[in-house]
Amino acid sequence: MNYADVIQFVKEQIVDNGRPPNYPFRDRFEHTMRVYRWAIKLQSKVGGDLDIIALAALFHDVGWEEGRDHGEVGAEIAVEYLDSIGLEPEKIGRIGEIVRIHEDKDTDAELSLECSVVMDADLLDEVGALSVIWDSMATACEEEPNYKKAYYRIKNYYKGNKPKIRRCKTEFARQEFGKRMKTIEDFLFQLEKELF
Repeated sequence: MNYADVIQFVKEQIVDNGRPPNYPFRDRFEHTMRVYRWAIKLQSKVGGDLDIIALAALFHDVGWEEGRDHGEVGAEIAVEYLDSIGLEPEKIGRIGEIVRIHEDKDTDAELSLECSVVMDADLLDEVGALSVIWDSMATACEEEPNYKKAYYRIKNYYKGNKPKIRRCKTEFARQEFGKRMKTIEDFLFQLEKELF
């Protein structure tokens, strides 16, 4: 498997799919690559088929079409591409299914370990130090940005996302999620002392 070719294909698809960014600084391909790297790290801790995990992570956000679920569109793209390069049909089916359902992180359905890892990697991206940057940059894009607006945005993100630890499918991801939320908590504590 030539992962460089897969990554190039995914990059081209993301650039060409017309999915509008919710912020000018948000790059869907960079997000995909962070999820890919996190999926590999998680796999090294909890196991699972590395090829299925890595490929599903790479394809998880490749699809976009107005009026359709992006997981469904991404699964179609993944299946077609992976078939064209001769990947085993059983693996193609499993990867397509993970891409199709990866967004349903609140599901109670029994998931494969590979699906759990990809969901966890996607959930962990943009939580922690990166979310502080995200909220600060998003605040800067608004009218009359200031430090207090950024503080309240970060605090609201923290409050809204702390309970999402329940979405983590693996114990390792739960631990990492907890560490990242603690990073935000510590940052907010320090910021409060400096701002108020």
